[in-house]
Amino acid sequence: MEVPYHPPVKRSVEIAGHKTSISLEPVFWDMLKERAELEGSPINALVALIDAQRLEAETPPGLASAIRVWLVTTS
Repeated sequence: MEVPYHPPVKRSVEIAGHKTSISLEPVFWDMLKERAELEGSPINALVALIDAQRLEAETPPGLASAIRVWLVTTS
């Protein structure tokens, strides 16, 4: 199976009423969409959850990195 490499794609999401842009590779956007659908939650709500969890870390990573790690470690 050939793995498709693609540069990150920037999209806007809303967290706690504030818009922010996140750059993720398409495979991670697809994974995020699938997880949101499985959990019956909007993507914005799932990103807000990940954001809240990352801010609890001793050294919080960037949001895009946190999303990637969350998707890989919770699937």
